[in-house]
Amino acid sequence: MYWQKKEECRPRAELEKLQLARLKNTLTRVATNVPFYRNQFHKLGLNPENIKSLEDIRKYPFTLKQDLRNNYPYGLFAVPLRDVVRLHSSSGTTGNATVVGYSREDIITWSNLVARILCGAGLTPNDVIQIAFGYGLFTGGFGLHYGAERLGASVIPVSAGNTRRQIQIMQDFKTTALVCTPSYALKLADTMMDMGINPNGLSLRFGLFGAEPWSEEMRQEINERLGIKASDNYGLSEVMGPGVAGECEEFHGQHINEDHFLVEILNPKTLEPVKPGDIGEVVITTLTKEAFPMIRYRTRDLTRMITEPCPCGRTFHRLDRFVGRSDDMLIIRGVNVFPLQVESAIFRIDGTQPHYQIIVDRKDNQDTCTVKVEVSESYFFDEMRKQRTFIDGIQKSLAAELGLSIDVKLVEERSLERFEGKAKRVIDNRIL
Repeated sequence: MYWQKKEECRPRAELEKLQLARLKNTLTRVATNVPFYRNQFHKLGLNPENIKSLEDIRKYPFTLKQDLRNNYPYGLFAVPLRDVVRLHSSSGTTGNATVVGYSREDIITWSNLVARILCGAGLTPNDVIQIAFGYGLFTGGFGLHYGAERLGASVIPVSAGNTRRQIQIMQDFKTTALVCTPSYALKLADTMMDMGINPNGLSLRFGLFGAEPWSEEMRQEINERLGIKASDNYGLSEVMGPGVAGECEEFHGQHINEDHFLVEILNPKTLEPVKPGDIGEVVITTLTKEAFPMIRYRTRDLTRMITEPCPCGRTFHRLDRFVGRSDDMLIIRGVNVFPLQVESAIFRIDGTQPHYQIIVDRKDNQDTCTVKVEVSESYFFDEMRKQRTFIDGIQKSLAAELGLSIDVKLVEERSLERFEGKAKRVIDNRIL
């Protein structure tokens, strides 16, 4: 087991005292070593020595993804390059890539925090963990890999793709835990069915999924089809990678590793704190990163904070299931729509498959929205009246969830594209 009870069950008053000390140290280091932050702090008349409480972080400026791109490649590093032992980067398809770095101590911290999350989800050194995230500049593969090794488990670094080979390895190597995106887990389930393989005959018991938002209904679908306990975990390259937060075996929110990250939940429009329990944007300040500290990084991820005590005994606050991203939100006829809401509404209807696509267009200056939903083959042979009743049921579920009327089109199984990485659910053809 990798159970850091002293750290994870620390009394809240003691935890906040530790956070404050680490926050002051981080702000002082970036003001000294990172010109970008030093200049910003100077313009606003901010001195880290004047920090008296955690709430004082609100006086400090935000860091945006564009700031990382503007300082490409090493402008935001707080240590000399000779002290950086690992570099990761985004693809840079929309401009300069975002480059992040890790010191030797950062790698140790990263491994420990991912090991915490694996342990919290129920894994032990006896598990065989198959990692189907891509290895390379993406942080997911290496982050989970090092954390699994720190846990003491056996690691299979399969990387992404080659679905049939993934399944063969699960059979031969007796894989007990699968790491990938939730959408890829469903693709694996589809392929197992094609291959005539019963998941109950495998050794799989756990799934650790992340890198994209997914609904509770999708979790239930994965659990039933693969015969596992699927848990959610959260991380992003800009602040570390996986290891920021993860679910325990209570499966009710992801415990934030608060001794290493200070998390705010803010209204994405006003940038003020939301009321307790309300949904807002996650903003993260790193407290222990050496090479690449981040101050008030706007993640664009939307969720709420859970502060009620967890039966598992951990005192860390939790992030509820993410509802989407502020920059992924669709505005259709004046109504805010998140793809995850559509997913939840569809999955409530018996007979639908866990694959869908949202197509938004504009005709005669009016927004139109159609949701393509995969259904089993038998629905195409039902009489028209039954098919119409089925579509009406989906539309009513969507209207109840969204407060908006949306067209529904039934499509055959396997007709929508499958993805080995993050699923692409939306096609927006409007010129906005």
